[in-house]
Amino acid sequence: MSEPETPTLDADAIEILKKVTTATLTTILLKKGLRNVWMRGAMPLRPDQERVVGPAFTFRFVPAREDLATPASWASPISTRAAIEAMPEGAFAVIDAMGIADAGVFGDILCARMVKRRAAGMVTDGVVRDLEGVLGTGLPVWCRGAAAPPSVAGLTFVGWEETVGCGGVCVIPGDIVVADRDGAVLIPKAFLGDVLKEAPEQERLEGWIVTEVERGEKLPGLYPMNDETRARYDEWKKGRQ
Repeated sequence: MSEPETPTLDADAIEILKKVTTATLTTILLKKGLRNVWMRGAMPLRPDQERVVGPAFTFRFVPAREDLATPASWASPISTRAAIEAMPEGAFAVIDAMGIADAGVFGDILCARMVKRRAAGMVTDGVVRDLEGVLGTGLPVWCRGAAAPPSVAGLTFVGWEETVGCGGVCVIPGDIVVADRDGAVLIPKAFLGDVLKEAPEQERLEGWIVTEVERGEKLPGLYPMNDETRARYDEWKKGRQ
């Protein structure tokens, strides 16, 4: 018997995930034993930012070393500029900045180029610079804020498409990033199929529970459900299929 095919992050999968909150995703992944999936410190630059989904394309920084972290390094074959040119369309840039908050990893020019490369978005546990310009590019960005100094003031760029840590989360290239107003969540690639199957039902279930709360139902027996409430929900769901 052949192995079932592993789902890919195609257009249909992206549309499903765009309708699922990161809060719901963390609940689903928690039930599967994955607790550490929310990237700490990475929040949307725009409070009204829509949900964004894409495969992780990683950038890795290490602490600054004076002979390596120089403006001249920006022209090196191993540079953030070269990495951006290697990004495929639809990729979600995940930047490991080790939580450094006094050197901006990317500014307006690099973000503008990522928009031209049709990147889905960018998430970092560090900060950006040229804030007004970055916002002007329209690139969806999740980060810790902004700082004026360039990346080489505190960081050395060493490579891309490697396993990195971002906000305390292990990110492997090709894992899936979903980011919204609650921050950015990682779905390990091997769990994508399970999430695609379970997430829409979890959203529907929680929506029904909210409606019941608004009707005045008490939480015990409702959240989590007891058998009686589950039967009532199943009956409600049956009438909408």
